[in-house]
Amino acid sequence: MQTLRASKCGLSTAQLPSSILDVIDSLNKAGYEAYIVGGGVRDLMLGLNPKDFDAVTNATPSQIKEVFGRRCRIIGRRFELAHVYSGRELIEVATFRAPPKKAVTNASGMILRDNNWGTIEQDFARRDFSINTLYYQPRKGIVLDFCKAIDDVKNKTLRLLGDPAQRFEEDPVRMLRTLRFAAKLNFKIDSNILDIFDVEMTQLLRDVSPHRLYDESQKLFTMGHLARVLPMLIEFGVWKQLFADIRPDLTPFIQRAAKNTDQRIQIGKTINPAFFYAVLLWQPFLERCDFYLTKGVVPAEARAQAGLDVLKRQATRTVIPRFAETFIREVWEMQTRLLNPKPQQIEALASHARFRAGFDFLLLREKSGDDTTQGMGSWWDAYQEMSNDEKEAAISQYNRQKAKSRRKVAAEPIESNRVDVEIEPLVDVPEPRSRRGKKERSRQEQSVDRFMEKSSASQANMTSDHPILKRKRVQRDLSQVIFGPTQ
Repeated sequence: MQTLRASKCGLSTAQLPSSILDVIDSLNKAGYEAYIVGGGVRDLMLGLNPKDFDAVTNATPSQIKEVFGRRCRIIGRRFELAHVYSGRELIEVATFRAPPKKAVTNASGMILRDNNWGTIEQDFARRDFSINTLYYQPRKGIVLDFCKAIDDVKNKTLRLLGDPAQRFEEDPVRMLRTLRFAAKLNFKIDSNILDIFDVEMTQLLRDVSPHRLYDESQKLFTMGHLARVLPMLIEFGVWKQLFADIRPDLTPFIQRAAKNTDQRIQIGKTINPAFFYAVLLWQPFLERCDFYLTKGVVPAEARAQAGLDVLKRQATRTVIPRFAETFIREVWEMQTRLLNPKPQQIEALASHARFRAGFDFLLLREKSGDDTTQGMGSWWDAYQEMSNDEKEAAISQYNRQKAKSRRKVAAEPIESNRVDVEIEPLVDVPEPRSRRGKKERSRQEQSVDRFMEKSSASQANMTSDHPILKRKRVQRDLSQVIFGPTQ
């Protein structure tokens, strides 16, 4: 172990938020050791802005609860942790862990229980990557390095502690963490990891809970380097373990959406991780829609059922929460409404709760070369920048174009050999909603079809000897006809 001065590592208390200092000071005041550890220390040394800070201590979770009282909540079964609230900030506090006296693992070697408390020396050996084993004590101004992790940070190398195969078996999610850190920090992966990181090893991810895999996928989507990590998921065989029916092919649509997501994060805009799931599952959704349409299902019902099928299938790998599923389906449904809006509904559609997400999705499709958008992405983009008068003029122009296209379709010549000619109804009869009404409507349509078939057959059998064709018309002298009211 080597003790480094924090100032030489580029660390100072001025870089730390008051929340983490409050937790460290409270534990020290109660007589316990406490350090900042993990990604927060690593990112500060690399000149990055950490999202959060984690603390580690020799106090057990119950003792941490005694120190912070109602501000503390104990969570976790496999890894018992303490969540401490300092103002609006949440600090995760862990206890030093020792190697388990009796390993509780499943058949593939994944650790199921790990709540054995120990010393700081034992705790460092239990961590996964060397760059996450730097212990920073801000009040003493020191950094404890047990495995020359400072050299890995300087050399930008991602190295696992211990045997990589065993560490992946203990927790298969470390494979996802490996790719995430390599993409986020632009680190090279150690050769010992590359030697065993193959398709067979990725099969261990099937033993991980789909709920936990969803959480890990969210971290991949929101780290700000999504465009860099997606090819790595395909290269290392992780893609097929995370996504059920999505082909391992980075289409222009997926690539553009990934770059757009990274750009939004870099400029500080918020993102909804479910949006990228909507992008990834778009092609399977379209294929499922076509499947139902070929079976004669009404388009609206086909889209609804296709959405349910695709999301249910994806749940076998990553369980998407109900609210996120609703968001995804609404974004897909908005595509149909934005492509062919009714002129009188354009203003209301622009103020819809899901308009922005649906519009972004449509514009990304259009910019990635999707011709089916018919240029409506650009139309909606321009519409949002218009004044009220310009919007009215744009809607009127859009209405005229729709009317012109309808007249063009109506003016198309009807084929001479066509027997069945559709007749527009004089009265627009609404579609019945009840099941009984639908059956009655279907029965009426069938009777009309039978009548038309009989009429067509009787006309086909008419000859020149038919009485109707033999009847002569009598010419009437209209001068003798009196028009007007009768006497």
